[in-house]
Amino acid sequence: MAGKTSMSLTEAMRIAVASLWAHKMRSVLTLLGVVIGVTSVIAVVSVINGLNSYVAEKIFNLGADVFVVNRGIITNIEEYETVQKRKKFHFDDYEALRDNCQRCMAVAANDNHSGQVKHGTEYISDAAIVGFTNEMPEVLSRDLEEGRYFTRLDVQRGSFVCDVGYDIVDKLLPGIDPIGQTIRIDTSACEIIGVGKKRGSVMGQSQDAWVIIPLTTFQRIYGSDDSLTIYVKAFGTAALDSTMDEVRLILRGRRHVAYQDPDDFGMETNASFLQIWSSISGTFFGVTIGIASIALIVGGIVIMNIMLVSVTERTREIGLRKSLGARQGDIRLQFLIESSTIAGIGGVCGVILGILLAKIVTWTTSLPSSVQLWSVLMGLVVATSVGLFFGVYPAAKAARLDPVVALRSE
Repeated sequence: MAGKTSMSLTEAMRIAVASLWAHKMRSVLTLLGVVIGVTSVIAVVSVINGLNSYVAEKIFNLGADVFVVNRGIITNIEEYETVQKRKKFHFDDYEALRDNCQRCMAVAANDNHSGQVKHGTEYISDAAIVGFTNEMPEVLSRDLEEGRYFTRLDVQRGSFVCDVGYDIVDKLLPGIDPIGQTIRIDTSACEIIGVGKKRGSVMGQSQDAWVIIPLTTFQRIYGSDDSLTIYVKAFGTAALDSTMDEVRLILRGRRHVAYQDPDDFGMETNASFLQIWSSISGTFFGVTIGIASIALIVGGIVIMNIMLVSVTERTREIGLRKSLGARQGDIRLQFLIESSTIAGIGGVCGVILGILLAKIVTWTTSLPSSVQLWSVLMGLVVATSVGLFFGVYPAAKAARLDPVVALRSE
C-alpha cells in the first residue's frame, strides 16, 4: 500500500509538471501571483532582518548596562510638542549626576551639530560635529584606529583637539599622517589627536563623516543653549534598574518635579531604542505582508481557474480512471497534489527571486540584508498551502464526476 501511495504521489506531481510545461504561457500567468507574493515576503523579510542586525550592532550601539537621559523620545507630533516644552539639560545637570550618583559607573554628556570640515582646499559638507565629555569611551562604542581620546583636562580647558572618522582622513588628508594635523570645523580649527575605525554606511549614509571634540569646546563654537543628551553607565546589567532609579531621583529633585507628577524627561536603554525600531519595521513588514497576501490570493484564484479548466480538459481521463476502479478520494488527491505542486513551483521561483531581489537592493543601495531559513520555509509552506486551499473545489468537482457521463464526453 505504501508503494502504491508513493507511486500515485510521484505520478500526480509528474502530471502537474508536464501540464505546466505543455502550456508555458498559461503556466507563467498561473504562477505569477504566487511568485510575486513569495518574492515580496522573502525580499522584505531579508532586508528587515539585515537592518535589525545592523541597527542593533552599529546604530544603537549602547552597552546593555548603559542608558540615555534626555527630554524624551519623539515618535509623533504630539510627543514633539510635549518634549519641546520640557526644561533643557545643561552642563551642570551632567556634573550633578557625575558627582552625586553613587550607582553610576560613568556619566557622559554630548551635543551635536551638522557642519563643514575643511583642510586646505578640500572640504566635507554636512559632517557630524559632536561635542562629548571625556567619558565617551566608557558609554559609547566607537573604537580608534590610532591616536587617543581627549582627556578630562581637555574638557575643563575647552581644548581645540578632536577625534575624527575615517572619511575625514580619507577625503581631506589622503596619504598624510593625520595625527597632529589641523582641520577647520566651520569657523574654528582643531588638532587631530585620534582617528576612528571605519564603520561603513547604512541606507547609503556614511557612518564615518564625524568629528568629536570636547563638549566645552563645542559649546564655545556653537553656544550652550541646546539641550544635552546624558549617557549613564551602571555597574553591570544587574544594577541597571537601581541606577536608573537613583538617576531619576536626582533629576526629579533638580528639576523640581512634584511627587505626584510624572517625569519631565526620558530614560532609554538600548532595548528601548530597538523596541521602537522593531515597531517601525514591524509596521512596514505588516503592510508588505498585506500586499503579498493579496498577490497570493489572486494567484490562488488563478490556480483554481486553471485547475477547473484542467478538469474540463481531462473529463474523459477522469471517467476512464474511475471505470478502472479509482475512487473519489484518489481523484481528489490527484488534483490536490497537482494544484499544490503548481503553487510549490511558484513558491520556489518566488524564493529564488526574493533572495536575488534582496541582494540587488543591498548591492545598489547599501541596505543590509540577511536571508533567514525560516522565511524561505515559510514562503514554500504558504505557497503550497495556497495551492491546496484553492485546489479543493476543482478537486472536489473532478471527484464528483459521473464516470459514465465522463466517458461520453469528447
